[in-house]
Amino acid sequence: MPHSVVLFYSASGALRAEKLLKGEGIGVKLIPIPRHLGSDCGICLRFDDSEETRVRKALEEGGVEIMRICEI
Repeated sequence: MPHSVVLFYSASGALRAEKLLKGEGIGVKLIPIPRHLGSDCGICLRFDDSEETRVRKALEEGGVEIMRICEI
């Protein structure tokens, strides 16, 4: 199954998002950011592409600031 990642401005944002999304029942995993994507904080959240709408909505409603979402 194809995956995407959420990139954050800070590691604390990534950790907050992980807790929030897992609480919503969305399967996510913290991983190192793929080199070709780069980011300031070094970690990102991987999830199944099919969950993108739910991920975006949960992060927006939870007030978590993201840099961007990228397919990997």
